[in-house]
Amino acid sequence: MLRHDFLPGRAVLGLTFLTATVLYAADASGTWDTPWWTLLPVIFGGLFVSAVAGWIGYGIRRRRKARIASRENTDAPASTNGSHAIR
Repeated sequence: MLRHDFLPGRAVLGLTFLTATVLYAADASGTWDTPWWTLLPVIFGGLFVSAVAGWIGYGIRRRRKARIASRENTDAPASTNGSHAIR
């Protein structure tokens, strides 16, 4: 059992900022000549893709939890006349 849910939006956002960091570090060290405006599409594109991935992940988790909850309620309901213990 996982300790927490996988959040794809955060993973994509982390990879986006890691990419921006590598681009900036390579430009600072003189390995690459990266224009200053290159980081803007990388950051904003990564924010957009991570938002979409987050929404999709949320929908999948929500649907999965609803499916699990509907499977748990398949037993007969507890008796309400007092002769049996109510769950």
